[in-house]
Amino acid sequence: MPKPYPREFRDDVARVARDRGAGVTVEQVAKDFGVHPMTLSKWLRQADVEAGTRPGTTSSESAELREARKRIKLLEQENEVLRRAAAYLSQANLPGKGSTRS
Repeated sequence: MPKPYPREFRDDVARVARDRGAGVTVEQVAKDFGVHPMTLSKWLRQADVEAGTRPGTTSSESAELREARKRIKLLEQENEVLRRAAAYLSQANLPGKGSTRS
């Protein structure tokens, strides 16, 4: 997967594309900056979401969701370990298990 462009670069290119003069296409702006026109279109859509002029998930919301999902996954793993440990310990404490009395 290609390395992502820095946030400042994306913001600058999107701003130039927004402020372009009459007769200048998004494709021309993309070519001038060496990015694919579809990439620039995505950046423009995301800029609209960030500005609140288009519905969608902002970058900060995406990052927050990503962190929350990672935390949930970790908590689920910890919960599973505790569940297995409790089951193991309860089996070890049953009468007739683990003791060698005659």
